[in-house]
Amino acid sequence: MIIAHAPSGYILATSIMGRVASVAVSAKAIVAAGIVGALAPDFDMVYFHVIDNRQTHHHKYLSHWPIIWLTLATASALWFGYARQSKAAILSLVLCVGGVLHVVLDSFVGDIWWFAPFIDQPYAMFTVAAGFKPWWLSFILHWSFAVELAICIWALLIYRGRSNHSLLARRP
Repeated sequence: MIIAHAPSGYILATSIMGRVASVAVSAKAIVAAGIVGALAPDFDMVYFHVIDNRQTHHHKYLSHWPIIWLTLATASALWFGYARQSKAAILSLVLCVGGVLHVVLDSFVGDIWWFAPFIDQPYAMFTVAAGFKPWWLSFILHWSFAVELAICIWALLIYRGRSNHSLLARRP
C-alpha cells in the first residue's frame, strides 16, 4: 500500500466509534489513534532512509512484524476488557488494531514476514512486477492500485457523510 494506510485507519476508527460510545473519549481522539496506528509501522522509513541507507527491506524491520502488532493489540484488548472506561485502553486498542490493519494491507501486494522472527520468509497475496522506473510507478500502474483508490474513496464518503450529519445536527 502506498496511499491507503491513513484512509484505512480512518475507516477503522469510525467503525469502532459506535461500539465504544460508553467510553468518554472524543471522536477526534479515536480517529487520530486509528490513523496513527495505521501509519505507525511505516515510521521505520526514517531509519530505512537515514541510517540503513535502504539496504534492508523495511518490511523486515521489527515495526512490520505481525507478531508485534498482534501481541500489542491482544494486550490492549485485555486491558480494555479489564478497564472498560479507560480512555487510554481504548485508544491503545484502536492504535494497535490500526497497526495490524497496516500489515494486513501491506500483505496485499507487498512482502510481509508473517512468521518473523521464527521464519525468514516473506508472504504477499499478489506480486507487482518491477517493470517501471521509478519503482513506485510499477505500483501505481498495477491493477491493485484501484483497491487503494477504492479505500480512499470509501474513507472520503464516510468523512462527507459524517460532516453532513454533523452539520444537520447543529441546525436549530
